[in-house]
Amino acid sequence: MFNQMGMLTELIRNAGKLRETAEKAFSSLGELVVEGEAGGGLVRAKVNGRLEVVSIQLEPRLLADQDKELIEDLLVAAIAQAQTKAREAAAQSLSSLGGAFPAGLMPGLAPFSGPGGPGAP
Repeated sequence: MFNQMGMLTELIRNAGKLRETAEKAFSSLGELVVEGEAGGGLVRAKVNGRLEVVSIQLEPRLLADQDKELIEDLLVAAIAQAQTKAREAAAQSLSSLGGAFPAGLMPGLAPFSGPGGPGAP
């Protein structure tokens, strides 16, 4: 019990520093960009570390086929792959913060806990 109180006191004492560190780490996730692809590279999606889609590229020959359903499926697959890669890279990037916060203190970081983790689509 006393050990937990000491940990809580230390957390409160360092709250400002911890918040600043977490904000910098989360901010840097916007600079992290990964790419997913589908259809053998016919569709490429880039997603940043905040899981925001930043670009989509389609090979012109895909558009020539005019297969709307195929294009939609490939877009979903490429974005999903990019988000999985971004989630993994973000979790790796934020792993240095792992021991700094008690579970549940930073719920905004849950989507970055890895594939299939809390907040995963």
